[in-house]
Amino acid sequence: MQEKAKTSKNKIISFLYSLRDIRRLGLTVFIGILLLMTWSGMKVVETNYGLQKQINELQQQADLTKLQNDTLRLGNQYYTTDTYLEQSARQNLGLAKPGETEVIIPKDVALSKLAKVSSDSELAPRETTQSTSNFRSWMNFFFHRKQVLDTPGH
Repeated sequence: MQEKAKTSKNKIISFLYSLRDIRRLGLTVFIGILLLMTWSGMKVVETNYGLQKQINELQQQADLTKLQNDTLRLGNQYYTTDTYLEQSARQNLGLAKPGETEVIIPKDVALSKLAKVSSDSELAPRETTQSTSNFRSWMNFFFHRKQVLDTPGH
């Protein structure tokens, strides 16, 4: 262990003696300055990257806020149109255009028809006992094929 320390000490001493040569000293100083400038440049790049990331996030938030404002503005414009006023008058006040007849359907009759429609087998979603494998589903999706159910024979 002491031999390693001795050899390291000898190497350091020989390096320091070699710095007596002005060319060697200049090269060492140049390399040191070059390393410091590189380190500083890397820090600047890292800082700029973080700032650009923050700018992008804030720009996205500003764009989102602008879209929300535009949506609200369009909604407010819709509420001032004749179409909205007419629809509101029909729904809330029960008014109709000249020549139209308003038909009032009792709630229980409307609900009974609604229940009949939802229980109708044509409108109810089909339940299948067969399932398609995940791989085959993806292949059908990618190749724009109609859904083919797996059967035990396939």
